[in-house]
Amino acid sequence: MTPALQKMWISFIAMGFMVISILLIYLSRYKLKGFFKGLTAIIAYILMILAGLIILIVVLSGPTT
Repeated sequence: MTPALQKMWISFIAMGFMVISILLIYLSRYKLKGFFKGLTAIIAYILMILAGLIILIVVLSGPTT
């Protein structure tokens, strides 16, 4: 697998983390109460930060040849 293809799949994983975090934030704000509300919010924000860091690394690593 070429480095460009690897970057593509890594960025897809980061986008998947973003989608999952959006769904978890929605659940924690509108559907859940108590302990599960806090737990899902923490997991969602961790996934969002992780996705942002992955995208930042992919973008700053530059183009592949």
